Amino acid sequence: MARFLTLADVAEELAVSVAQVRVLVRTGELAAIQVGGRNQWRVEAAALEDYIQRQYARTRARIEAERP
Repeated sequence: MARFLTLADVAEELAVSVAQVRVLVRTGELAAIQVGGRNQWRVEAAALEDYIQRQYARTRARIEAERP
């Protein structure tokens, strides 16, 4: 995997739309940098992996909280 990914690359990895990835970036849930011109964003592969791990942790916590 390349060090930097486009929002389209991230969307493909997560199986979501580019619009959904933009929301993650805009809300700060997924770290990204703006490069070049307008709407040119890049996400570092390590930042994507961190986001995925946080989502796993949130999911585990929610499942644990729902257990009787």
